[in-house]
Amino acid sequence: MEYTTLGRTGLRVSVAGLGTGGFSQIGIGQSENHAVSIIHQAMDLGINLIDTAAVYGTEHVVGRALKGVARDSFVLCTKASKPIEDASFSVAKILESLDGSLTRLGLDYVDVFQLHAVPPAAYDFVRNEIVPALLREKEKGKFRFLGITETSPNDHEQVMLQKAAATADTPWDTAMFAFNLMDQVARENVFPLTLKNRVGTLMMFAVRSIFARPAQLADTMKDLAAKGLVPADLAASDEPLGFLVHGGGATSLTDAAYRYVRHEPGVDVVLFGTGDSAHLKANVASIMRPPLPDADRAKLKTLFSHLRGVGLEMPPFATARRAAAKAG
Repeated sequence: MEYTTLGRTGLRVSVAGLGTGGFSQIGIGQSENHAVSIIHQAMDLGINLIDTAAVYGTEHVVGRALKGVARDSFVLCTKASKPIEDASFSVAKILESLDGSLTRLGLDYVDVFQLHAVPPAAYDFVRNEIVPALLREKEKGKFRFLGITETSPNDHEQVMLQKAAATADTPWDTAMFAFNLMDQVARENVFPLTLKNRVGTLMMFAVRSIFARPAQLADTMKDLAAKGLVPADLAASDEPLGFLVHGGGATSLTDAAYRYVRHEPGVDVVLFGTGDSAHLKANVASIMRPPLPDADRAKLKTLFSHLRGVGLEMPPFATARRAAAKAG
């Protein structure tokens, strides 16, 4: 495993980070014991950064897995979200979420506490009202560093993060956001700011189902080609990104996707989720491999840097939560 410093936090973190939400939720659907074993296997592979959230429903399992583990051997990140049924963020509910997370995790503090899925319209309120309240909780020792995450599928230009990372005195020590083979907006809109102001970066959406399901990728390319957004020859192939898989290049499309994100200047940690031991090992192996050939990276930039919102599918628990809120 390779390690890096997470922005200005000074935390030494593995370049591969285990996410406990997403589509897999660390395999909690099989059993809690299975999910605990996935976390332990990840740590055995050298992963020391684990990311969870109150809304994921996995904090209690993460707490079980970390019980008895030396506290200085892992970096734990969690998040508080705006309740889906609420019109806006609430200071009281965010503070309640923080305390609930500590209880479920069985920890005295978390390393990074993040405001989750903040849309552009809510940023000023979050910055002016919630941040001061959270910094008072930080002074009490409940968390070490403050982070923010974007609502990727609903903020394709990453407007919120452009505000959040704009100045050297930003209160945000870390930022979590999307970047992938076909959604490259952060290269121009976010990384210059996070690098300049030393905001640690946690990458999400490196691999979603579009890069793991050939039929979905092919259908997406056909749709994009019909709109004139990608060359027609990509739509004519059942493997439109097959050019990435070759001797000296990637071993698979998912391998290419992880390596593409991992070696982008400005990336600190690539998050991934899995509930499968073999996938865990394969993902870590990909993240640890060298960059893609320069010619392949250049071709991806030429083909897709103008696209917006591709490969940002919401995980099932998030879409189900939204549907339940609308029904209720």
